[in-house]
Amino acid sequence: MANLQIKGIDENLYAQIKKLAAVEKRSVSQQILYLAKEYLIRRKTLQTSKTPAQVLLELSGSWADYRHPEEIVREIKKARRNSKKLQGGF
Repeated sequence: MANLQIKGIDENLYAQIKKLAAVEKRSVSQQILYLAKEYLIRRKTLQTSKTPAQVLLELSGSWADYRHPEEIVREIKKARRNSKKLQGGF
């Protein structure tokens, strides 16, 4: 099994890790190993999931309608029905 030594760690970061290790009943070394493993698992998951921008780009161009925009708007407005609840206003 390999050994790892970390030099130059920020005191504040070390204190946070030490506190977290105590809460989770681990040594500092065990906590560092746990955090590294969790990070690598999440990183792999994040790399395989699509960002909202990617999803939007995949959707672009997926709606093919050769009608003129005004014709589409007219059709949408014609299909709307007034709600009786809103006839008196808000």
